[in-house]
Amino acid sequence: MIEGRRIRALVVDDEPLARRRIRRLLERDPEIETVGDCGDGSAAVAAIAEHAPDLVFLDVQMPEIDGFAVLERLSAGPARPSRKLPLVVFVTAYDQYALRAFEVSAVDYLLKPFDRRRFEKALQRAKARLAAEAGEGLGQRTLALLEELRARGSHLDRLVVKAGGRAFFLKTDEIDWIEAEGKYVRLHVGRESHLLREPIGTLEAQLDPRRFLRIHRSTIVNIDRIRELQPWFHNEYRVLLRDGTELMLSRGCRKKLAELLRVPL
Repeated sequence: MIEGRRIRALVVDDEPLARRRIRRLLERDPEIETVGDCGDGSAAVAAIAEHAPDLVFLDVQMPEIDGFAVLERLSAGPARPSRKLPLVVFVTAYDQYALRAFEVSAVDYLLKPFDRRRFEKALQRAKARLAAEAGEGLGQRTLALLEELRARGSHLDRLVVKAGGRAFFLKTDEIDWIEAEGKYVRLHVGRESHLLREPIGTLEAQLDPRRFLRIHRSTIVNIDRIRELQPWFHNEYRVLLRDGTELMLSRGCRKKLAELLRVPL
């Protein structure tokens, strides 16, 4: 409870089954009032502005606007003294976002699939935070953290890669190029390659666009690795990397590369 009223919660996830499950778990708690649910980031931004929830269960990976971008959009408007951001429990099937989640002061990080006990633990953490801190102070601190994160640059500078039973950090500037492999991506680093369980579109949105460019629907390249561009058939180009790798630049991506390199193509 907050000042004699129930805690207002919003559920944001692009999977209907996931939204329904979280709502059912919330309905078990008499101290929680679920004010709505959303299936995408744009709807989440509008719903948070309309309902002013105290707590949001926020999916990380969503089309177009992911969970982190939702928070950034909320913090990007004109500052107002009464403006508060809700507490956030991030929900995702991927663990590589955990560090970034806590950088923006997330209450908890629920890794799918989670059981009822794990969900209730996250909910208790949120209740404790709400009870211990005044909403105004918490919202302002969260807003300050978001501003600090954006000032540092919100693009990924490292990834967590799992291989051979171990997990290790990989700096993004070590990546030569990235290719889609089914629903996931393969990172090419020198003579090695690593599978990352993340869609290519989601990864593209997190990389620095000044350094990484999608040159084809299935290919992202580190532009520092490009050695040469060769005209090819149908207004396409062959992209030759410094290690001899040959990739294709599609017609639709030519303009973006030309603007980035500041050369006509």
